Amino acid sequence: MATTPPPAPASPRQVVERIHRLVAEGNVEGQAELFAADGVLEWPFAPDGVPRRLEGREAIRATFAPLGRRMRAAGRRPPPVASVVVHETLDPEVVVAELALGGDDPLPYVQVFRVRDGQILEFRDYFGPRTAAALVAGLGVAPAG
Repeated sequence: MATTPPPAPASPRQVVERIHRLVAEGNVEGQAELFAADGVLEWPFAPDGVPRRLEGREAIRATFAPLGRRMRAAGRRPPPVASVVVHETLDPEVVVAELALGGDDPLPYVQVFRVRDGQILEFRDYFGPRTAAALVAGLGVAPAG
């Protein structure tokens, strides 16, 4: 009797698409679950009071959880994604996403992901000060600090 092989893990592109859906839903808990146990999240240009590097799924979850609670309490959600372009690279684990958030005056982002076996190993989220300020204001949250 033949057995059915287990399903293949999600591709890097599928993981990036999934995290973008979770962000749009305001599901911070689901976002943390996409990281490997030793995954790393970096915000190289984070404003003062916001950590620039989080190491490990549990540290990511611990940072995201209060954000999720504050967003729900304020009745807020992240700004809508106006556009997204995902670029696959020569390295099969690495995907680059270009995003614009918001409406009339979109806010740019560039994200670099390293994904293996359906889990995020590294996620570098590049945004400028105008984007950071708009996100903090739009979500009704203050930077941790």
